[in-house]
Amino acid sequence: MKTTVRSAFESGLPALLTLYSELNPDDAPLPRASADAIWTAISKQQGRTILVAEVDGSVAGTADCIVMPNLTRGGRAILFVENVVVADSFQRRGVGRRLMEAAVQLGESADCYKVQLLAADDEYVHTFYAACGFKATARGFRRYIA
Repeated sequence: MKTTVRSAFESGLPALLTLYSELNPDDAPLPRASADAIWTAISKQQGRTILVAEVDGSVAGTADCIVMPNLTRGGRAILFVENVVVADSFQRRGVGRRLMEAAVQLGESADCYKVQLLAADDEYVHTFYAACGFKATARGFRRYIA
């Protein structure tokens, strides 16, 4: 099994949308025209990288990363990771670990002082991130906007 991690391409948008439907199965499917417009906006954002993991040519997982410039910590940026998902059929094969390693490498190459993410309140997910070297050192807060 050969796993590679790379930046997503627009031609891979249908595979990304399929992965996102596994991440949030209760969400209504995003119309393709909307997805295309959002992809265009994402591709223009400086510091934004959507990573995809491929296993033997099939898209198996993704992580959305963005570097946020920062005026503290000596001007070193922060890398935020969001929308991490590995397809059910590829879980427990090292795909998620490879994605997180690639995200950390992005942060290192952008001279970030930390990589930050929020995780669902799920012990399996917390154990996974801990195994990838992340520490639960803060309490996260969210306020959803309807």
